[in-house]
Amino acid sequence: MSEHHQPAPQPASGIDPKLLEILVCPVTKGVLEYDAAKQELVSRAAKLAYPIRDGIPIMLPEEARKLD
Repeated sequence: MSEHHQPAPQPASGIDPKLLEILVCPVTKGVLEYDAAKQELVSRAAKLAYPIRDGIPIMLPEEARKLD
């Protein structure tokens, strides 16, 4: 009989902190800042905010919101 393992609990933010450590902006290859309130990963260098949907960062420039 196989055991069912529960997935590791996600932090309240809904995104794995280890994932945040390795993700970079696909445009600039620079650091991303996590905006928990807006559920976005922000690249200040590229002036883009990548959405996070259902805990999954959408790292496509065409899906990103342009920052002022």
